[in-house]
Formats: sequence, structure tokens, C-alpha cells
Amino acid sequence: MITVASAASAAYIVAALLFILALDGLSRHETAKVGNTFGIAGMTLALAATIALAIDRDIEGSGLGLLVVAMIIGAAIGLWRARVVEMTGMPELIAALHSFVGLAAVLVGWNGYLEVENDPHGAEAAHLNALSTLGIHHAEVFIGVFVGAVTFTGSIIAFLKLSARMKSKPLVLPGKNLLNLGTLVVFVGLTVWFVIQPQLWLLVVVTLLALALGLHLVASIGGGDMPVVVSMLNSYSGWAAAASGFLLENDLLIVTGALVGSSGAYLSYIMCQAMNRSFLSVIAGGFGIEAGPSAGGDLGSHRETSVAEVAELLSAASSVVIAPGYGMAVAQAQYGVADLTKVLRDKGIQVRFAIHPVAGRLPGHMNVLLAEAKVPYDIVLEMDEVNDDFAATDVVLVIGANDTVNPAAAEDPSSPIAGMPVLRVWEATDVVVLKRSMASGYAGVPNPLFHRDNTGMLFGDAKDQVTAIIAGLR
Repeated sequence: MITVASAASAAYIVAALLFILALDGLSRHETAKVGNTFGIAGMTLALAATIALAIDRDIEGSGLGLLVVAMIIGAAIGLWRARVVEMTGMPELIAALHSFVGLAAVLVGWNGYLEVENDPHGAEAAHLNALSTLGIHHAEVFIGVFVGAVTFTGSIIAFLKLSARMKSKPLVLPGKNLLNLGTLVVFVGLTVWFVIQPQLWLLVVVTLLALALGLHLVASIGGGDMPVVVSMLNSYSGWAAAASGFLLENDLLIVTGALVGSSGAYLSYIMCQAMNRSFLSVIAGGFGIEAGPSAGGDLGSHRETSVAEVAELLSAASSVVIAPGYGMAVAQAQYGVADLTKVLRDKGIQVRFAIHPVAGRLPGHMNVLLAEAKVPYDIVLEMDEVNDDFAATDVVLVIGANDTVNPAAAEDPSSPIAGMPVLRVWEATDVVVLKRSMASGYAGVPNPLFHRDNTGMLFGDAKDQVTAIIAGLR
């Protein structure tokens, strides 16, 4: 006979497979929409199975009512935020959502303590003791609360930085690395103590310790590393969910949390490789700590260009590369850029896009914007695919990018971003930079590209300037 519990377990397995298919689909432009559909289907199935289990376990009255009310409120908020959020607001929205996962893990951990450790003679504690898993439960509670609390406050700080409610400059406290390491050592010691002799004050201490660590950890990371931070927090939220899954004996939460945690960790590794930085160096600090004038002193003057000159330059070109950045997202210029691409290709000019792994403030940010504007996938290239072609390129349009096209990374050993792989746009015959001003990028590092002889600065709103360039070409 098929029971509700066995049917729910089967549904969880199917949902986990759908989540795996979602990750696979989201890894490529062409299948991203299908991957998103798989994810929606998996979550819908998981929610349905959870509700069925709740009903089967005789959760009556206010309990089931609260579950339904919570789902309705959550769904309404989610649909509203998804409808009104701009692409430029996605990084901070994701950071905020990560904080909810962390807070949920903390609450689940505390609830686990209150049901078992706080009631050692209760039915749940007796059941775990009979299975000789009571010590494991102690560790699950303690570790789950710690990971969740770090994720919670760390995500809040990331949200504040990404939304410009807090300065992106890293917080530099004396001996900050020792503070972080010391906190981890104390956590390990407290965990052993809690497993041997669980006490309420230990859980209170580790909660406060983890909240402080999350605040300090992300506050100490500079703006240039924020894309890695978002990915890192995504990984943390996955492990927090997995910890909750162990406490709730929910296989789907364990599997899904492990998927999110491992994929987020791998993405963080890939992004650190792209920035020529180790994960530990990101945790230890951030780009911009020593941001200031280049070691070469005065960078010199810059050359300002006009829409007419840019249109003429593009008309005479045979190959054009467009390097977008966060400024394109802020100006919502992606649709104009897509129109410009079509106009140039209709004239027989080769057009390609160069995407740096950390362009924008979210992994894949530029790819999503260009896909939204219906730019053909086959001309959107990653940094390694296009970097060797700049020397043979007639014109490069840098639209709102800054740190990812900074030659100081390759040429100035004293620069805070020295060694970071960047798009070598300066190797092209001509470079046109569309920016509002000469201000430094999010990492706070001056950009010598703006002062090169083959660089022309086109100031103004990127959307308006691109529209004017299209008019000039026509």
C-alpha cells in the first residue's frame, strides 16, 4: 500500500532530479528558460508534497492554517518583487533572499534544540537516544545555527553594499584575519563542548558569535570582490539549507542544499580564478584597500569624442567588439545596444561582445541583460574566447565597464588589482568608452585606459548616447 509518506519521498526524489536539470539548463543561454521551468516545477512539486505530509501528520487547526497563510504571503511577496525588480537590482535582491535562508536555518536549529536538548526526557530525545544519534543531533543544531547566522548577517551587509546603502570600501580592523580565525577556533571548541554537554548559554553564545562573524566577514570585503561574495553567500545558504534538512529529516532539503552549496562554491572558485585571486584572499580583504593614484603618478589628460565621430569610426570599421559593464545595466541601454548591433551587422560589420566573468555585480549579469534584449547567443563571447582578438579589432565600445578593462591589472605591479585578468581592449586600433564621468569603478581603482592615445571618452547617459550613435549611422 502506498502511503502519503512514501509518495512524498518519491515526489522529493523527482523534485531533486528537476533541480539538477534546472542547474544544467541554467548553465547555457540556449536552455536557460527551460532550466528555469524545471526549477519552478521542482519547487511546486516539493511544496505540494510538504503540504500533503503536513496534513497526513495531523497538523490541525492553527498549525496547518499558519502553513497555508505563510505560503500565500511568501508567494505574494515573491511574485511582487519579481515583477517590479530591475535587472540592476537583482544582485541586492539575491543577497536579501540569501539572508532569509540563513535566518530560517537559525530558527530551525533553535527549534531543534527546544524539542530535544531542552527536553531530554521527551519522546523525540528518547527516540534519538535509542538510535544512538543524540550526539549527532547536538552537532547538527550547533553547526546549523552557526552557518545560518553567518549567512544571515553576511547577506544583510552584502545587500547594503550592493544597494549603495553602505560604502563598498572594506572595513579594516586591526588583526582582522586573526579575529576571523580566532572565531572559527572558538566555534570548534564550543561545538565539542555542546556535543558533550548541550546547554542553552552555549547556543546563545554561538548564535551571537556567528552573527558578528557574518557582519565582519562581508564588511571586510571590498567592492571589487562583491560578485564573488554573492556567489559565496549563495554557497553558504545552500549549506544552511542542508543543515536544516538534517534537523528536519527532510531528504529534499539535504539534496537541494548540497546542490546549491556545491555549485555556489564551484562558481566562487571559477570567479576567483578569473580574477587571479584565491578564495582566502577574498575572505581576507578586498580590492580597493589601497586604491589611489597609480604608481606612475599623474595619468595625464583624456580625449573627449563626440557621437558624430563615433558613428564615423564605426562606419569605417570592419570588426567591432562591445565590452559591457554595470553602467550599461544602470542606464538600461541593453536594448539600444542590441539595436546598434543589428544596424552594424546589416552594414556587413562583424560585431561581437566580450564578457568578463565578473562584469556587473552578479555572476552572469551581462549575459542575462543581453539575452533579455535578444542579442544572438553566438556573438556573446567569454573573456578567454575574445582576448587574443583585440589586436585585430578596429573599434572597441566599452559601455559602462571599468575595472574589467583596466590595463593597470596587467601593467602596474603596484595596483590593488595587479594580476587580475582583464579584457585587453586597449590593444584595439580605437577604443570608445561610454561613461557618465571619469570616476573610478566599483573597486575604487583609477583606470589608465581613459588616458590612452587611442581612447576617446563619450560622456553621458549610455542609453541616450547609443540611440544617438544609431541615428548617426543611419
